[in-house]
Amino acid sequence: MRRLAAFTVRRRRAVLLAALLFLPICAAFGGGVATRLTHGGFDDPSSESTWVHQELERRFDAGRFDFVVILGTPEGDVDDDDVSEVGLAVTDALRDAPGVADVLSYWADGRLPPLRGEDGRQAIIAARLAGDYDQRVARAADLAEEIAPVAEPLEVGFSGQAAVAEAASRQAEEDLHTSELLSAPFTFVALVIVFGSLVAALLPLSVAVVTVLGTFLALTLLTGVTDVSVFALNLTTGLGLGLAIDYSLFVVARYREELALGHDVEPALARAMQTAGRTVAFSAGTVMVSMLALLLFPITYLRSFGYAGLIVVPLAAATAIVVLPALLAVLGPRVEAGRLVRREREQRVPGFWGRQAQRVVRSPWPYVVVVTAVLLVLALPFRNFESGRIDDRVLPTSNPARQATDDLRRNFTLGESEPLEVLVDADVTDEQVSQLAREILAIPGVARVDAVTGSYLDGVSVPPDDLSEARFGGGPGTWMSVVPSVEPVSLEAERVVADVRALSTAEVPVLVGGASAELVDTKSAIGSTLPWALLVVAVSTLLLLFLMTGSLLVPVKALALNILSLTATFGGMVWVFQEGHFDGVLGFTATGSLDSFTPVLMFCIAFGLSMDYEVFLLSRMKEEYDLERDNEAAIVVGLDRTGRVVTAAALLLSIVFVALSTSEVAVVKLFGVGLMVAVLVDAFLIRATLVPALMSLAGRANWWAPRPLRRFHLRYGIWENEPIAVLDRRVSSAAAPGPAEEPGTTD
Repeated sequence: MRRLAAFTVRRRRAVLLAALLFLPICAAFGGGVATRLTHGGFDDPSSESTWVHQELERRFDAGRFDFVVILGTPEGDVDDDDVSEVGLAVTDALRDAPGVADVLSYWADGRLPPLRGEDGRQAIIAARLAGDYDQRVARAADLAEEIAPVAEPLEVGFSGQAAVAEAASRQAEEDLHTSELLSAPFTFVALVIVFGSLVAALLPLSVAVVTVLGTFLALTLLTGVTDVSVFALNLTTGLGLGLAIDYSLFVVARYREELALGHDVEPALARAMQTAGRTVAFSAGTVMVSMLALLLFPITYLRSFGYAGLIVVPLAAATAIVVLPALLAVLGPRVEAGRLVRREREQRVPGFWGRQAQRVVRSPWPYVVVVTAVLLVLALPFRNFESGRIDDRVLPTSNPARQATDDLRRNFTLGESEPLEVLVDADVTDEQVSQLAREILAIPGVARVDAVTGSYLDGVSVPPDDLSEARFGGGPGTWMSVVPSVEPVSLEAERVVADVRALSTAEVPVLVGGASAELVDTKSAIGSTLPWALLVVAVSTLLLLFLMTGSLLVPVKALALNILSLTATFGGMVWVFQEGHFDGVLGFTATGSLDSFTPVLMFCIAFGLSMDYEVFLLSRMKEEYDLERDNEAAIVVGLDRTGRVVTAAALLLSIVFVALSTSEVAVVKLFGVGLMVAVLVDAFLIRATLVPALMSLAGRANWWAPRPLRRFHLRYGIWENEPIAVLDRRVSSAAAPGPAEEPGTTD
């Protein structure tokens, strides 16, 4: 790291010129990345439900109706002549519209009772859109604008999977811009307060610009070989800015500290890079391990966040240890220009965080007991966690797509727009189809079954017509549309899926798709992959922290505290977002579950950020322990020197997450609030209290390892060959430590 710092300082103008040339390239080729990203990717491509969906399109040119028009009249009845005339006109307009593959209409297709609202004032026209997921979502927005004038003077609403997805994507994009506008001024003011000067406050923003634009370019290139979710942009901007602040704060704080000790610019930079720069590089490695775990999941949505994280994290670290030192070398002492806050003198007496560490070290047990009890109480609601799937209720109640779907939920059987797709994957007789349909209808939670042999509902069989043969015939095999009477995204619907799949036999093989089946298969894919992802994160974290510290106890403690911190955070999220506390204040609709993806994302991202702070704290403690071999002194000095930086970084990052939590989309709000709580709990309760308390109780055992592992660490450990604190000691060459006494060894 010292050699890198020397190279950067010598070639500072070349480094800055390269960065300046890099920015317009990124803007030109990566600025339009959003148009290349997918709005889908929420399903397991190898699951049964995905295969059923693909086979229905291939064999039968069929599938779900993903665009629903709800026509209503404030007075009268949907069977009135004037209402029927408009209903038929809208039906014809839909059938003639480009991108529409099939239409099912109350007025044109036999006035089926399930397509008529319970109050008689609303009825449904359902359309199946053509193309892939992104094409259907894009077409939904245009189609709504085309149909609305035709529906006049009736009241019209647009629902269905494509319409809801388009509304959620548009709302999330608008909210992202709003959050950026909200966070920018507050972040800059906070940066000025933390860094103390205008010039220094601009440094992390420079790192963030290079990081975010560079990630946009990389994601653009990545879309040429794989699908990437549009929602990964939220992580790119939020994490890019957050890590830029963290890493810049680490480096600049140590650089200023070295300047205050009387060192010239170049030696101060070299020493800052040898310590804080090395910590930044190591921290980036721990965060990347968490992001890497997301690539194990087969779902594009989760993998996309992994791709974004594996790009934005090393870019932030590389910019902080290459471009930032070049900027500091050019600025020199002028980094203090525009100082608005009086700079504290370098002093050897402990500051606020040092005094806090002294209090904890003197009486560690009360802190351990009280803080652990608080975290365990916060974690209790996590026992009731229920995983679900994103639906229209992530939208605010004022959104037109949400209002239309609420109409469906209130006045119709909601399953009409999200039925189960049951594929019979064999040539079967009409008698076998009829028997299977009756068995499915007998399952609790099923309202109606439509098949090639007719429709089955309430113990009544409706004979087939030409529409039935055209829709369900053509083979090989056949399929059925099963309309549930329960909420499609619910535990009850999951039980319906399980019961239908249980009817499969060798003679009549049954495969189930549809929204409810996708929920079941997604939860299964996440559940089967999650243990492996956790194992990768745990083993990699333990190994990396051992390579850094040479200790067995410290990595295990760090892992255990991270799990405790995150469990407390998840408990709070279940209590608020699943159970609905403060839903009126925060502005969301509780559904009794949390979507399956967000806890996984929060774990990986929050775990990485927690390790970021852990590494920064431990590296300073290790530096002091290598010098004095005094465990308590190392704790006090380590927290004294890093406490302000860690808490400032956490508060600055929280501003970014608070801005995200203003989103009108509930899942983005959950993401922002959850990460904000995770960061603050980790910085103030874990790093500032539990870590020093437990390390005080462990004593010298913190730094112990068996002799073979000590030798391994001495040879392969990630540390500088000549720790700076030891070099600072004026000792004679005769008294210099030999190989067996190098810092990092313990007796």
